[in-house]
Amino acid sequence: MGAHAIEIDHDSKPSTFQSTWKHNPDPTALPFPRDNPPFQLTAVDWHQLSITDDQFTPHTWEDLHHLISTGQLDELKRWPSFLKAYLAWTAHVKAKYGSATQYLLQQRLFWKPLNETGAFKFELKSEIPFADPSDYMIIRNDWTYAVTPGISHIVVWSKKPLPVDAEGALMEEGRSIVEEFVKSEFRDKAGEEVEGSKVQWFKNTTSLQSVRALEHVHVLVRDVGEEVLKQWMN
Repeated sequence: MGAHAIEIDHDSKPSTFQSTWKHNPDPTALPFPRDNPPFQLTAVDWHQLSITDDQFTPHTWEDLHHLISTGQLDELKRWPSFLKAYLAWTAHVKAKYGSATQYLLQQRLFWKPLNETGAFKFELKSEIPFADPSDYMIIRNDWTYAVTPGISHIVVWSKKPLPVDAEGALMEEGRSIVEEFVKSEFRDKAGEEVEGSKVQWFKNTTSLQSVRALEHVHVLVRDVGEEVLKQWMN
């Protein structure tokens, strides 16, 4: 794993921005001019930016299940301070790296793509997604949604794209691949006895993805020990 000898850019770490905005003495402050956000914001985003963390109710496990199972993924929200930090961080890494995608490649995944434009291609050990551990990486989501204690938000990044339709939604074959991987990697290792009691997952369609050039799936786990979490992240 010599790639990890790359110099870590502490100034661009999400945690640096999260700490700054969480402890901002002015809860109404914004990290951008109100009439010039770094990207198009929804009405939900603007509402989030108008309230404090104390005024926001985080997602429970049951609420997450409802939103994921009914396809209301656009209703998943971050803490207001996290959203502000995310907007500030996005503008920062776009100026410094060109995009959040490039930051991920250089500072989180340490992957070198074979091409520079469009959906990235990588040297693969297997043409089947998630078949070889060197073709994917499991990391904590730096920009987790606002969830109740005990829930961890994980992202599985894959060098190999999954079979999707024109909107970026998983086709039947793609869903089967993810289901099988989630069962063996997460459900079994978490000791889940009833499906959905400890592990849930989803894949955003293209319109909801902030990083479109890299394949990824979101996994939410609850009541899982730190040792198991560390085992996934290695």
